[in-house]
Amino acid sequence: MEKNTGFWREFKAFIARGNVMDMAVGVIIGGAFSNITNSLINDIIMPILGIFTDSLSFADLAVKIGPGNITYGNFIQAVLNFLVMALVVFCMVKTLNRFHRKKEAAPPPPPPGPSPEEKLLAEIRDLLKERA
Repeated sequence: MEKNTGFWREFKAFIARGNVMDMAVGVIIGGAFSNITNSLINDIIMPILGIFTDSLSFADLAVKIGPGNITYGNFIQAVLNFLVMALVVFCMVKTLNRFHRKKEAAPPPPPPGPSPEEKLLAEIRDLLKERA
């Protein structure tokens, strides 16, 4: 039983790490974002492209070969979904990188001036040098 508690303790430490929680949030937001992207493709882009293809959906595009159908339209739509998702993720990463560069490029604050004690000690040092 002792091994089991060690396992659960390790598991708890693994789950509590920040990276795991960030990844979980990313997966949840990614799933919701996927729905938004699919809606953008299906409800906005596809009807516009449908003007040129005489179809509201690429899913209708198919080639009949013998008894089977090759629905290449589904593939085109999946590629379009991927390209839109990749474009949005690229723009988000590019924006985040720009913010990080601005933080890194900010000049460090100037060092504080000498304290009154340091000024006094410097004056004493200078006076001792003059006497010597």
